[in-house]
Amino acid sequence: MNFKPAAPAVIALCFLALGAPRALAAGNADAKAVLKANAAPMERVWSHAADVTYMGPTGGFDLGWAGVRQNWQAQAAMKLGGKIEPEQIHLLVSGGLAVVSEVEVGENTNANGKTAEVKLRTTNIFRREQGSWKMVGHHTDTLPYLSK
Repeated sequence: MNFKPAAPAVIALCFLALGAPRALAAGNADAKAVLKANAAPMERVWSHAADVTYMGPTGGFDLGWAGVRQNWQAQAAMKLGGKIEPEQIHLLVSGGLAVVSEVEVGENTNANGKTAEVKLRTTNIFRREQGSWKMVGHHTDTLPYLSK
């Protein structure tokens, strides 16, 4: 199913109405917290398992919660600021897994301190763990000014 919501609150309501992971509803707010130099909310959304993967806008590949957590902390330390909103969302839920593909659009500060456009194709994977939905995978396009 594809839909273009008018606001993040609508996204959260759609996820909940579809019976999708509650973590998805919180995920957008948690990603915004990272832009404001606070990686702590990601602790709630992410699984802390050894098999989680993160392939974010810096171009790296992290396997396991320790590496993923370190990457989120490093991104928060960059204090990129700005905002990112989902523009398109496709949600697939099957059994204990959920996949969300979306286009994230917005802006943040590049390495030169200037505002830069952000437009990323993103895929997030969630798994039901002990009755809660947790993120176990995240893959985005790279941003040239963040690539390693």
